[in-house]
Amino acid sequence: MNIGDIAGIVAAVAFLLLVAFLAVPLIKMGRVLDAATESVREVTAHTLPVIDEAAATIQAGNAQITKVDAVTTAASEVSQNVSALTTLVSATVGGPLIKVAAFSHAARRMFRRGA
Repeated sequence: MNIGDIAGIVAAVAFLLLVAFLAVPLIKMGRVLDAATESVREVTAHTLPVIDEAAATIQAGNAQITKVDAVTTAASEVSQNVSALTTLVSATVGGPLIKVAAFSHAARRMFRRGA
């Protein structure tokens, strides 16, 4: 064995030790990536039902808003109808009542003067 063979063996052993030294962090990094992948799967599995439930809740809320809109529209129409009816009754009954009140006032004054 000459010096070149010994240097070759030393270089081969050193390279083997370097590969072994670098393999440990690579294996650990692989485990970390596997754990991260599993965590992402779990988060996705738990998040999708929540998103579906939120979408269903929003749809139900929109349906209720539509119903409330119909009720408020009906209430507005009723309010307008009551206002129109009040104006009609006031115009129909108010004028004759004022005339009757004026006539009764004039009649009382006339009877007081005559008495």
